Amino acid sequence: MAPIEIRPLPLTVEARLRLIRPAAALPTDSIASLRRRYAELRPALRERLPALALALILELLLVLVLLSLGSVQREVTEMRDTLVAFTTSATEDEPAEAPAPAPAEVPEVVRAAPVPPQRPQATDEPVPPLAPPLPAPRPILRNSFSLESVPKAAPPATSAKPQTYGPAFSPAAGDTPRVAGSGPNGEPLYAARWYRRPYDDELAGYLSTARGPGWGLIDCRTVADFRVEDCVVVGESPRGSGIGKAVQAAAWQFKVRPPQRGGRPMVGEWVRIRISYEIDPGTAARARFRD
Repeated sequence: MAPIEIRPLPLTVEARLRLIRPAAALPTDSIASLRRRYAELRPALRERLPALALALILELLLVLVLLSLGSVQREVTEMRDTLVAFTTSATEDEPAEAPAPAPAEVPEVVRAAPVPPQRPQATDEPVPPLAPPLPAPRPILRNSFSLESVPKAAPPATSAKPQTYGPAFSPAAGDTPRVAGSGPNGEPLYAARWYRRPYDDELAGYLSTARGPGWGLIDCRTVADFRVEDCVVVGESPRGSGIGKAVQAAAWQFKVRPPQRGGRPMVGEWVRIRISYEIDPGTAARARFRD
């Protein structure tokens, strides 16, 4: 049998360098090996690795929190007997000695002397029967009250209320009376008589611009259909209040009878009209309240 010849294999340069490298240069440290493996990874995977690691850490923390919520710590307390001690006085423990019975006293028997029975006194005169009491007499009431004897209350004095809307003078029977003064051109002047008094709403709009209370006096010429025209302001009070101008502006609504002489109406004659302007205190108070 021919002997087997063993020939050494040829070594490359890299193999020889690996054999020559000292043992200390080999990656024995785990951190170095991790770094080397991390460097060998693909670039795309190396970019995602930190995010994946952070997500795993957050999930682990969430699991730990959920587990900690379910755990309940229970404390086991030892059962101990509680001893309650109390003391009492010695006199209460010992039974009280029963007192010696006192000798029974013999009651003394007292004999009362016999009382002789009393005999009713004999009366010769018979006792008259008692008469029933008479009823008390009713008091007699004298009805001296009379309605005529009651003093009658004096009637309240009627205060002369100034005329709110109307002429200066009351009408007279027959001919219309004349008043002092004259028209703008010396015409005779008569007291006005209302055919219809003006309504409050007809004057309210004009008198709202005036300062009241007060009055306004105007002279007007009568025309057909109980109307007046050509009115002029004669006077007003208080002066400068504007009541006269307000009455003059509202005169076109007035209904005034023409003066009469001998039973015949004289259309075209002049009449004097006075309008008094008063302010209701309640209305003024409400107006101030609204303002």
